[in-house]
Amino acid sequence: MNLNYKCIVYFLSLVLLIACSNQAEIKTPKVEETKTKENINDLGLDVSQEKLDRFGITDKDHLSAASKRALQWEYVENDWYRVFNAMKPLKGDLAHEEGVVRRDPSAMIKENGKYYVWYSKSVGKTDGFGGDIENDKVFPWDRCDIWFATSEDGWTWKEEGMAVPRGKKGAYDDRSVFTVEIMKHEDMYYLCYQTVKSPYNVRVKNQVGLAWSTSPNGPWTKSETPILSPADNGVWKGTEQNRFLVEKKGDFDSHKVHDPCIIPYKGKFYLYYKGEQMGEEILFGGRQIRHGVAIADNPKGPYIKSKYNPISNSGHEICVWPTKGGIASLITTDGPERNTIQWSPDGINFEIKGAVKGANMPHAIGLNRTLNAPDDNPTQIFDWGLSHVYNNWHEQSIMRFDSYRKTSHVAKGAKKPDGKKKETTQKDN
Repeated sequence: MNLNYKCIVYFLSLVLLIACSNQAEIKTPKVEETKTKENINDLGLDVSQEKLDRFGITDKDHLSAASKRALQWEYVENDWYRVFNAMKPLKGDLAHEEGVVRRDPSAMIKENGKYYVWYSKSVGKTDGFGGDIENDKVFPWDRCDIWFATSEDGWTWKEEGMAVPRGKKGAYDDRSVFTVEIMKHEDMYYLCYQTVKSPYNVRVKNQVGLAWSTSPNGPWTKSETPILSPADNGVWKGTEQNRFLVEKKGDFDSHKVHDPCIIPYKGKFYLYYKGEQMGEEILFGGRQIRHGVAIADNPKGPYIKSKYNPISNSGHEICVWPTKGGIASLITTDGPERNTIQWSPDGINFEIKGAVKGANMPHAIGLNRTLNAPDDNPTQIFDWGLSHVYNNWHEQSIMRFDSYRKTSHVAKGAKKPDGKKKETTQKDN
């Protein structure tokens, strides 16, 4: 009896366990289904059969978070997709030179039958912050002046000389002038650039200067004061030279304003820049770097920061150009939206339009402003341009990049979706 009794108890327990398990399995899908349908209605997702088929979604009542994001994408075409080829060395004076830093090329313009480019130039090894910051060179872009070069073909360059020197001792730009950008407007030429005042310590606040001339060859007249400065609402913690110790971080640009670029747009002048925040963090997308814009009625300012800043969640060097009636921006290097091309109809509110393949991505692009960016090919401006490379920490040089528009993915010799046999490459541009 004891054995039979144990068997009966075991059998009943097993039946009860199975029943409970089945009951749980029956109820779970109903909960998920109800939740999914509510989310579809709340988000206003396009669940048309055409859209579902394109994304390979076969059950609209059971959507993962990824599928919901895909159905929310406003733009899923490939007009903005670019693939960069490996960069190629330049000839002449801009070829790699031992002991010399040439970096952060500006955009190129073409005047007098020649291409012009401006860039940061310094000499000597980079020491860092461990020694005598009064006399050492703490970064490759420290102790720079702005130089320029010309070329007839974009390959062989002649260094023409210094364009904008560092300021006199005590001036806001007495330590370094670097990361320059060019703008031509109504027969005047404008160079905007970063500035640093000595001593160059880790808490120093970079600013933006401006110079102008009636000729790309100069001479250049410099602004007596910065045209853009960091926000002043951050508070350092203590006096130790540690840029990560803060009591209050302040605005996204409370520490530094970098990589300025001025674009004439809708009768005004939009100064785009990179902001660094006091106490900068490493977030889930990398360094906490974002972009901002300041707007003026006159090229010389005053520039007023937009109330909508920051205007990006990611990025590093500024790379912006007008297209399709708005402003496009290449977002690289830092943040969760890096390696994307974004576009704004008003120069402030940017949306992701496409991704860019990370391989061979140029660092610190100097756009070729002689190229167009038409509505049907808004990234054509990337057909070729300039960028810098790190030969090593003490030497950097400027090289040439090129890229091609990729609109489909096919095997060699296979037909493209439109019936053409080969993919568009740089050789076809």
